[in-house]
Amino acid sequence: MLRPLLLPALSLSIGPALSLSLGPALSLSIGLALAALPAFAADTALRDQIAGLFKERQWAEAQVLLEKVTTQEPNNAEAWNSLGQTFLARGDYDKAIPVLEKATQLDPGKSEYFLQLGNAYGVAATKAGLLAKMGFAKKCKAAFDQAVVLDPSNINARWSVMEYCRQAPGFMGGGMDGAYVQAEAIKKLDPRRGRAAYASLYVADKKYPEAFALYDEVLREKADDMDALYNLGRLAALSGDQLDRGLAALRTLLTLPGGNNVRTQLRIGNILEKKGDKPGAKSAYEAAVALDPKFPQALEALRKIKEG
Repeated sequence: MLRPLLLPALSLSIGPALSLSLGPALSLSIGLALAALPAFAADTALRDQIAGLFKERQWAEAQVLLEKVTTQEPNNAEAWNSLGQTFLARGDYDKAIPVLEKATQLDPGKSEYFLQLGNAYGVAATKAGLLAKMGFAKKCKAAFDQAVVLDPSNINARWSVMEYCRQAPGFMGGGMDGAYVQAEAIKKLDPRRGRAAYASLYVADKKYPEAFALYDEVLREKADDMDALYNLGRLAALSGDQLDRGLAALRTLLTLPGGNNVRTQLRIGNILEKKGDKPGAKSAYEAAVALDPKFPQALEALRKIKEG
């Protein structure tokens, strides 16, 4: 089984009332259960080739092979789900949706398939007009809810429901009460991740001291927890509190595999700017833009500091 794919968090602007962020880092379970795929099991070389492409994140190449598998095995739900995830990884959500829908139709009992479909619906909302945005948002919530129904122990699915509820208004199925219900359920399943879940809700409620305390608890147990390091830095950047600790957390994150990404550099820039270090902030924003030239927050931050 392959490791999960970790993508930068995706912010979903779903109309003026909802800006949905799919977790600190969008964790797409691209752990292909290769033994469960008939075509792959019959062709060890193909199985190993696709496994290697996923490991190296060569999504276009994996897509080509998986399209062949779905043609040869049209009822292979796992192959359709895996193909959909190659589209998700490449940012092609319009193509991901029908493919992931096909996976859920072929195997309507698989929690993970509905979670991935919810991710695709959510991000597709960013490309839609206002009315369509609301439709996609509701489909996103319904898919996340179904993922939880099918597997109540699926923490990633519960986290996605929590994030949706945290930011969506009540008439779209959101609300903080629902978010805290999911945080409590996550805590019962995994106390460490439960603390991180509560911390993210405390940040939304501007209960910053409580949030810092929970991130500290997570990091005492696991000093290299990437989500906790990033969120501690993000909290410092947003609140203006404990700037030195936040900066240290983000610089630690830079040393970890995958930690040097556009969001880490953006938050480093935010903190340095708050500390009055404009040259350092400018360098961090430039690093962020170099990592992702189309990331709007980084582009805007760099523009403002150059003009200022």
